[in-house]
Amino acid sequence: MKVAVFSTRSYDRKFLDRANIAANSPHDLEYFETKLNEKTAPLANGFPCVCIFVNDTADAATLKSLAEQGTKLIALRCAGYNMVDLEAAEELGLKIVRVPAYSPYAVAEHAVGLILMLNRRLNKAYNRVRDDNFTLDGLLGFDLHERTIGVIGTGKIGTIFAQIMNGFGCHLLGYDVHPNDEFSGISGAKYVDLPELLAKSDIISLHCPLVSSTYHLINRDTIEQMKPGVMLINTSRGQLVDTRAVIDGIKTGKIGYVGLDVYEEEDDLFFEDYSNNIIQDDTFQLLQSFQNVVITAHQAFFTQDALTAISQTTIANISSWEQGNELSHEVKVPVAQ
Repeated sequence: MKVAVFSTRSYDRKFLDRANIAANSPHDLEYFETKLNEKTAPLANGFPCVCIFVNDTADAATLKSLAEQGTKLIALRCAGYNMVDLEAAEELGLKIVRVPAYSPYAVAEHAVGLILMLNRRLNKAYNRVRDDNFTLDGLLGFDLHERTIGVIGTGKIGTIFAQIMNGFGCHLLGYDVHPNDEFSGISGAKYVDLPELLAKSDIISLHCPLVSSTYHLINRDTIEQMKPGVMLINTSRGQLVDTRAVIDGIKTGKIGYVGLDVYEEEDDLFFEDYSNNIIQDDTFQLLQSFQNVVITAHQAFFTQDALTAISQTTIANISSWEQGNELSHEVKVPVAQ
């Protein structure tokens, strides 16, 4: 089956090709570096399946264009699906499949890496030594042992993150509308309400999906409830955080450290090379100007293990649809309660 694969880089092609060759009935994959949106949708004319990633746009207009061209299946090679208008997809008869899990360890470990870099100023230390400067001024950190970690979202990734931090000897507070017994089973971990987590945590790490109730979960009101000098980590979705509110919190000293692998306006920035251009996003430029902020470009998932799992599941999802089998990873419009 012909599959139009958008937002691809060399590593996407490598792992998808490997998974496709291993499939019993390989598909005809055609790769496009451009992102999917209403303007680029005509590239998929005649393709029964379109495969997209986190910063592609699958709004109503784009989906309508795809459906009119013969597309029947949208295969997401990611867990999040906030970029897809599910209601429009249902009306158009489009099936949506995703990769619900790939390597939760990859994302959890990256969150820990951001904590260590911010706390021990590893980025500054590395650059300083490269310049033959061996002084320690400005590199003072703190022991993670006995610190309190707030985990917002305790699914697979959040729970694995908590297990790692438990290994450092940290106290663990969790908040989730759907409590996880595996998180509760970690020694010393307990669930609390959000205000208590915000007030008691030295480090807060976000591991929840982006839905209407979590949009700008970190905002001026929730920041005001945090401990002075708190460390904020987000490896989940950029729009969980009100960036302007975080900037104000940094300025006042309420927020002492920020580690981000995602950004709420990342769609036109991440996965692109702007090293020879002037970035027009003033908010992003201001954010990365602070010395207590570390930003990575949505790379938390980026391990060999995760890319292998993503590719295998994506190809399997496409094959299941082609063969008329049950779609175990289908995404549907939530049923109203």
